[in-house]
Amino acid sequence: MQRARILISLMITALLTACAAASSVHVVSDGERYAAPTSQVENYKLGAGDTLRVIVFNEPTLSGDFIVNAGGTLSLPLIGDVPAQGLGTDSIEKTVQAKLADGYVRDPKVSIQILTYRPFFILGEVKQPGQYPYAANMTATNAIALAQGYTPRGVRTVVYIRRAGETTETAYKVTPYLRIWPGDTLRIPERFF
Repeated sequence: MQRARILISLMITALLTACAAASSVHVVSDGERYAAPTSQVENYKLGAGDTLRVIVFNEPTLSGDFIVNAGGTLSLPLIGDVPAQGLGTDSIEKTVQAKLADGYVRDPKVSIQILTYRPFFILGEVKQPGQYPYAANMTATNAIALAQGYTPRGVRTVVYIRRAGETTETAYKVTPYLRIWPGDTLRIPERFF
């Protein structure tokens, strides 16, 4: 009898400790991820896996669809590798235009647009964790739906997000307006009871 009481006391203490630890996490509920969606990913910096359409006007052999490779560069005809990692499309347009003007094309006009963004990842307490294609204005709710929803043990109020290139994740309150960005890793935590 005494042993059973001690065991029950230890179990209750462990549960309360786990709850206290879970509630001590700072959960972000406002900021840039909760801003109203726009038609494009603002200030988007390119990374490996993004697909771009490069158009060199009146030069169809130099135009086409290109993927930012694992090294963070675009391999283009005539001019070779162009750095793309961490840059915007405007910056790359200027670089390509300058390289083409350097002895290849007279007065080149270059346009670059993003065809597909790099994928995002979702893991933890969802039915189908994995890699999914990003769509403009994607929210955490959309991402969870793509992963077939929560498991019965999934926490539905908080999601941990690690931005591409970062090493730490941040806890966010799940709302219909919580946006995710290309390359993000979402983790749905498990509830203890």
